[in-house]
Amino acid sequence: MSPTTIFETHESEVRGYCRNFPTVFNSAKGAWMTDLDGNRYLDFLSGAGVLNYGHNPDRIKQALLGYLMRDGITHTLDMYSEAKRRFIEQFIEVILAPRGLDYKLQFPGPTGTNAVEAALKLARKVTGRQHVVSFTNGFHGMTLGALAVTGNGFKRAGAGVPLTHTTSLPFDGYLGQDVDTLDYFEAMLADGGSGLELPAAVILETVQAEGGVNVASSAWLRRLREITQRHDIVLIVDDIQVGCGRTGSFFSFEQAGIKPDIVTLSKSLSGYGLPMALVLIRPDLDQWAPGEHNGTFRGHCPAFVTATAALSFWQTDQFEQSVRAKGKLVEKRLTQMIDIPGLAAKNRGIGLIQGIEFADASLAGRVSAACFERGVIIETAGIDDQVLKLLPSLTIREDELTHGLDVIEESLRHVIGAQSKTKQKTQVAA
Repeated sequence: MSPTTIFETHESEVRGYCRNFPTVFNSAKGAWMTDLDGNRYLDFLSGAGVLNYGHNPDRIKQALLGYLMRDGITHTLDMYSEAKRRFIEQFIEVILAPRGLDYKLQFPGPTGTNAVEAALKLARKVTGRQHVVSFTNGFHGMTLGALAVTGNGFKRAGAGVPLTHTTSLPFDGYLGQDVDTLDYFEAMLADGGSGLELPAAVILETVQAEGGVNVASSAWLRRLREITQRHDIVLIVDDIQVGCGRTGSFFSFEQAGIKPDIVTLSKSLSGYGLPMALVLIRPDLDQWAPGEHNGTFRGHCPAFVTATAALSFWQTDQFEQSVRAKGKLVEKRLTQMIDIPGLAAKNRGIGLIQGIEFADASLAGRVSAACFERGVIIETAGIDDQVLKLLPSLTIREDELTHGLDVIEESLRHVIGAQSKTKQKTQVAA
């Protein structure tokens, strides 16, 4: 019996990643994963952005083990705990205060979509308005409120009910690099005949990860911030996948110099793959009544412990500098790769979220499969899965990163070569 038979027989058909990476993993350390047969794979997926600090990082693992071995409390709902107190203190000292940010902290349920739901609910409560503006190719989660502001038609259809009170507008670059899509937004806000109600909120990812690694420019983000402030619209930045250092700075919006009204965090926040989410709220917007929004697992103390330990990476600017340096290496190599003869593609991204978009959408999946055969795990993104998306851990060594890029280039050349041979045979047969 194949080691995957039990899953294929009994697990729901909804499973996805395992179909692209069909092996049973057993252990992992740093940037590497190992399956039951002892095969090692370099991880360029990082749990879809959950494992920014790699697998089983020692400093975080030791903090967790110490806490568990002394019988530290594991679950507290929203009651006070020492684990939560230490996280709040460290988050303010290491992250918020140095950046001049003054947010209240809300701990919703443990996932990113829980944080998005809380943010949308709060924006509607404080403004008294219902409508929310989102952007083409955005992705914000799989619960109904989050799906309503998600662009992907396949994901939206899974809701099975109408997704209402939202409007999707073109993201930066959606209509071409020479078109400022915020002209459209401003015109609609100014025109009583546009059909666009004054929204309670605008929600966006500064880098659309699942949407195909689409990066909003700093100028576009600053203009959006000015528009939302002028019209008293709550600006929500979804930093669930591209926060916690993925773009280089801890928050993805830092390079634009803006301050969102609400920020959602999850994925790598715990630093160890433990479920944890956080909503950062401009203080005057924190108008919740006690218990008005809650969740059973908002007091997951082991995640507070690991999240606190993860903040030690950010106590100096050395970690941020290393991520930026690795990002430049990735950008250089991807720029070289898209010049391969016979390839129609372009690269995009920032920091350690980058990708190659192929004119022939099928190439991304084929290159991903070829990489897996050669020991590298890398996913695809975009509405047609046309983008090969790199998400290595931020702690990956430069030699490991170079090895992974070498494998991607080798796989890309292999796929392009095979495609060229197939075309030649077809032409000869014709």
